Amino acid sequence: MFLNELKPPKGAKRKKKRVGRGPGSGHGKTACKGHNGQRSRSGGNLPPWFEGGQMPLQRRVPKRGFANIFKKKFAIVNIGNLEIFEADSDITPESLLEKGLIKNSRTLVKILGNGELSKPLKVRVHKVSATARQKIESADGVIEVIGKGE
Repeated sequence: MFLNELKPPKGAKRKKKRVGRGPGSGHGKTACKGHNGQRSRSGGNLPPWFEGGQMPLQRRVPKRGFANIFKKKFAIVNIGNLEIFEADSDITPESLLEKGLIKNSRTLVKILGNGELSKPLKVRVHKVSATARQKIESADGVIEVIGKGE
């Protein structure tokens, strides 16, 4: 068997419907498009969400809530994740990025208190929760809040 000998099974290929080829074909005159409607005209294709001039669904449904465009989004890092650093190391957004704890060094970073910390660290981030602050200071660490986090 060769590639030039391959053929689809019998009945799998159908001929294209030829419309608009006279009254004898059964598909003449209006070419299966009915009479005079918007879709019978050339260029008369409408998007699937068009409802014939009726008020569209996305405008009929009531809207809820409020999206604050000025909201600050923080990258969250837990205390337990800081155990990968050596003792007395300086933790900044850049060092967190190098270790893969955050995805972008320009994002604001907040430290949360989930987990335990057993070594002193110097933490320089934008925000620290009260639990995380207490755990870092109890491990003889230092916290410095850098700008833009308020």
